[in-house]
Amino acid sequence: MIKIFEYKKDFDKVKRFIEYNNIFMSNIENTVKNIVENVRNKGDKALLGYIKKFDNAVLNKNELRVSEEEINNSVKEVDKEFLKILREARRNITKYHRRGVAKGFIYEDGNGVKLGKIVRPIESLGIYIPGGKAVYPSSVLMNVIPAKIAGVKNIYVASPPDTKKKINKHILSACHLLNIREIFKMGGAQAIAAFAYGTETIPRVDKIIGPGNVYVSFAKKIVYGDVDIDVIAGPSEVVVIADDGSNPDYIASELLAQAEHDENARAICLTISKNVAYRINEKIKTQMKILKRKEIIRKSLKNNGAIIISDNLNVCADLINRIAPEHLQVSIKNPNKILGYIKNAGAIFLGKYSPVAVGDYYAGPNHTLPTGGSARFSSPLSVNDFLKESSIVYYSRKRLKKVSKSISRFALLEGLDAHANSVNIRIKG
Repeated sequence: MIKIFEYKKDFDKVKRFIEYNNIFMSNIENTVKNIVENVRNKGDKALLGYIKKFDNAVLNKNELRVSEEEINNSVKEVDKEFLKILREARRNITKYHRRGVAKGFIYEDGNGVKLGKIVRPIESLGIYIPGGKAVYPSSVLMNVIPAKIAGVKNIYVASPPDTKKKINKHILSACHLLNIREIFKMGGAQAIAAFAYGTETIPRVDKIIGPGNVYVSFAKKIVYGDVDIDVIAGPSEVVVIADDGSNPDYIASELLAQAEHDENARAICLTISKNVAYRINEKIKTQMKILKRKEIIRKSLKNNGAIIISDNLNVCADLINRIAPEHLQVSIKNPNKILGYIKNAGAIFLGKYSPVAVGDYYAGPNHTLPTGGSARFSSPLSVNDFLKESSIVYYSRKRLKKVSKSISRFALLEGLDAHANSVNIRIKG
């Protein structure tokens, strides 16, 4: 079911496999462009039409916004233990993200120059929370909390409704816990377009974040520039690194956990033990029998899963850096030994008792992570993604006069004499 490669013997196959990225191997871009343009031009009318078409929910414009009654009823309906767990996770996520807030500064050099940076939050944010194959109240926490810490005033949430015109009660309960009251029943590319350009009912925002399917990713790609976005997310992915002392049951469970997201998810194990590799494969078959999403897992592992056997951990580290995975689970005897060699990974989970699920729900670091190899140049979602900076420059006349020749010469070198004049006119006389 899952492919097993030997790095040396199957080098070309391994190379093709790790370089494969299926996020935009699709012919749907024109479809998404049409949806975005239609919502942009026709507002609520187009939005409601797409909700009917794709979600099989017939709404009028007054039903787009979730009512207070719906929110309160959802909180009453969910399990009280779930609410307790939500509060625990909120505490951990808040504690972690408060440590990473960028701060402004101002300094003087004593010669008539004052320089600095002001850090301010963006004004408005649209958060997309998927529905469909799975429900993600955890994404509400991970996206809302750092935005609130940053000081974003206007936070809106969108999630697709079911055929009864309802949003999942666990998602609404998470919104309630975080005091989010502006929640809209819309999903897919049409929700991204509505947030990007606004409609008669949906507010236009400065930034759009949150996970979604390939339609959502294409829509975010299209509207970027008119609004900011977090990432153009691809399928979920994990790389697990194992040695001869690793527990095959643990490794198999990690691969299965990632594969259950959807058929395009990628689950890869890198190991220096041939024996462990084949035992992992057997454990996958055994554990999968009792899992509810076994058909999704089967397709995911068949198309995008692999166990790669190499001679040493240095080769594994090199492969990790080339893959640049969203999640990296280090399940070797001394996980800290390889940490210094890992350059590219969204989130790193050290040790056999640190499954990715700990980070998905509870530990504190964000689970919105770079995918599709973008960990080479991108970072997990943080408070600073909701902050913008303005630089401050103050020069006294005396200091400007002292440096005017340098600035003027620089400007003239670039052929911009009006720039030079804007300096010189201030120091005449």
